Amino acid sequence: MSDTDAVDDGINIDRLVKIHSKIKAKIEDLDSQLAVLEEQRTEVRTAIKDLMRAQNLQTVKTTSGTVSLVTATRYNTADWDSFKQFIIEHQMPDLLEKRIAQTNMATFLEENPGVLPPGLNAVTSYEVRVTKARK
Repeated sequence: MSDTDAVDDGINIDRLVKIHSKIKAKIEDLDSQLAVLEEQRTEVRTAIKDLMRAQNLQTVKTTSGTVSLVTATRYNTADWDSFKQFIIEHQMPDLLEKRIAQTNMATFLEENPGVLPPGLNAVTSYEVRVTKARK
């Protein structure tokens, strides 16, 4: 049986890849449309924010909805080495979000066979990656 022979329901892999490619193209088209709409929405939000700030308003009730001007603060660092040292010095690991750096963990495990951090779970799965055929 070759790679393009029928799968269980009689559809061959070549046909499935063609279907996959059409779906991917449609998603890319929708993504570009979505990007345009998101950009327009950002422009409208900026205009609303500018008007509210100019009029010193915190909340506006309209027939289409209520708008509130709220503050949001996001934090980041330009110096990760110093920030990590700060966290260690002040014993504040909770300043970081809980997630494992995937590439770093894979490298650590590869370089340290048999050394496993407590509670570490690993889930391995198969993924299908489809690339365009070269013409």
